[in-house]
Amino acid sequence: MSTPLAPARPARISLALRDSSTMLRRNLLHARRYPSLTLNLLLTPIMLLLLFVYIFGDTMSAGIGSGGPDRAKYIAYLVPGLLLMTIGSATIGTAVSVSTDMTEGIIARFRTMAIHRGSVLVGHVIGSVLQSIMSVVLVGAVAVAIGFRSTDATALEWLAAFGLLVLFATALTWIAVGMGLVSPNAEAASNNAMPLILLPLLSSAFVPLHSMPGWFQPIAEYQPFTPAIETLRGLLLGTEIGNNGWLAVAWCLGLAVLGYFWSTSKFNADPK
Repeated sequence: MSTPLAPARPARISLALRDSSTMLRRNLLHARRYPSLTLNLLLTPIMLLLLFVYIFGDTMSAGIGSGGPDRAKYIAYLVPGLLLMTIGSATIGTAVSVSTDMTEGIIARFRTMAIHRGSVLVGHVIGSVLQSIMSVVLVGAVAVAIGFRSTDATALEWLAAFGLLVLFATALTWIAVGMGLVSPNAEAASNNAMPLILLPLLSSAFVPLHSMPGWFQPIAEYQPFTPAIETLRGLLLGTEIGNNGWLAVAWCLGLAVLGYFWSTSKFNADPK
């Protein structure tokens, strides 16, 4: 009696892939038609990059290392943190987009259609990860234009750095999706997702941990951005990674699993 179920599973997989692809195209079209939100979120890391390099660069470089002011040294130190901050900034748009879908009635329409339910969230996640990586590429291009250079990074290290960026973007995107689902409107979703752009400011993105006040160092150390920044910095610049690589992967996997189950449970709950 179990034979009729055999062809049903491939059919369900095919349906999920097809519907997820459709939802991905929908979200990318929305991003292309309404680019103002993405551009506004992208401007934050670019403006911080230019501000810290050209206004504070000499002072900051003199304070974090030996020797006199060296703006090039500080650019190298700053860029890995700004790349991860770009991902956090981009995912705020995901929370807003998900909340907008939930409050404007399109999700209620989707629930009445013969589509794979999970494809709605998958489309948001994949679309957001793609936008995050494109944003990282753009910020990276600005960094290179003003003097950033990766020193002695091998092809394998570049591949590992790209993998870390994708994994980090996936983890934060699932968290952002959950924030969007629990927010009553787009404005609340934007406010709820603000920690994703504020946490990098409290990490080792701008100054080393040892230069921070003793009481503040645990706050900067025991959060997802700092080990990811130190790992990316080590891959691109050859600095010591230590345990940060494993910690970064653990944070990414933990946040991705948490965000996935949080998002799917909220999305699959019967609407009130």
